[in-house]
Amino acid sequence: MIEDMLRTPAAVRDAERHTAHNYHPLPVVISSAEGAWVTDVDGRRYLDCLAGYSALNFGHRHPTLIAAAHAQLDRLTLTSRAFVHDQFADFCRELAALCGKDLVLPMNTGAEAVETGIKVARKWGYQVKGVPDGQATIVVADGNFHGRTTTIVSFSTDEDARADFGPYTPGFRIVPYGDLAALAEAVDEHTVAVLLEPIQGEQGVVVPPEGYLAGVRRLCDERSMLFIADEIQSGLGRTGATFACEQEGVVPDVYLLGKALGGGIVPVSAVAADAAVLGVLKPGQHGSTFGGNPLACAVATEVVRLLATGEFQRRSAELGERLHAGLRDLVGKGLVAVRGRGLWVGLDIDPALMSGREACERLMERGVLAKDTHGSTIRLAPPLVITEEEIDHAVAQLAAVLGG
Repeated sequence: MIEDMLRTPAAVRDAERHTAHNYHPLPVVISSAEGAWVTDVDGRRYLDCLAGYSALNFGHRHPTLIAAAHAQLDRLTLTSRAFVHDQFADFCRELAALCGKDLVLPMNTGAEAVETGIKVARKWGYQVKGVPDGQATIVVADGNFHGRTTTIVSFSTDEDARADFGPYTPGFRIVPYGDLAALAEAVDEHTVAVLLEPIQGEQGVVVPPEGYLAGVRRLCDERSMLFIADEIQSGLGRTGATFACEQEGVVPDVYLLGKALGGGIVPVSAVAADAAVLGVLKPGQHGSTFGGNPLACAVATEVVRLLATGEFQRRSAELGERLHAGLRDLVGKGLVAVRGRGLWVGLDIDPALMSGREACERLMERGVLAKDTHGSTIRLAPPLVITEEEIDHAVAQLAAVLGG
């Protein structure tokens, strides 16, 4: 039988045998990819509508980024920050300019960027705002997803992410997302920052009410607090702008960046802020062996240059309109709700019809890869290089799945 000749089932079993089961992946084993498409070990192609949770905004193996990586691999890959290398200045200068900030602090993963933001906010609170030592608080929103370190899960409201990892780190106050009055009530003289995703990804691509981010900005100005925007998923072109915050006319004090910054090649994250904020750090107070390494900087500099053209932001905005329009037509035909911005969409499937996991499994069978979250919700975040025809194809496959 043909099934007996397939490599995928054995590859899945082998992976499960030798790894901790901290993920529940779809049973597809990818071996190659290009653009918006991936190919499995049996030669079947799939349209990638997840893009590595926005880490692959520029698609798989973007030629400019691959060329930069190849060139740097032949020269220098790591020095550590004990020395300066020749790729470092360009990356920091160009990323700072893209963000409209003075300084950049490079790290590796998104969680490291969030941890860095937390440390900087606390230090700024003690040294600049004058909060008594050890009493700084940071306000966060429920439904957040900022990473998986012990500090970060301490203020998660997702029990799967949080349970059994205590004791939990103090110093955080959790308020309802989108509720400006609750946020104002949670703030006191010891609050040093508000940490938010301008659009909540893991929660199901939840866009806050109009005016919410502007209200957070005003409150931070009035109460001498830092506004820290976690743009790790929402930033770098995903929503139709360089940053999701700018679509609301808001400039945060601190940008937390990651995922797409590495071009889908290497993990790269960064914190961008003005000197009045990042300047509180002095030598020896924070660092990372691989943060800002030559290979990462070479790739990430090209990412910044791609974004500087504005092409990918325009593609996300224009193609996002097409994607949203096609999906809205399915509301009442198996979909309960569609929300998001740009090429980033959360879809609520009628739970009486199927779960999000089942929908993703059926989409996989039809050659489209997506990811479920929180029961009957799935997320679509295709690479920004996707075409109109490919968007229409993805919508048609979802319609077929919902139609049974």
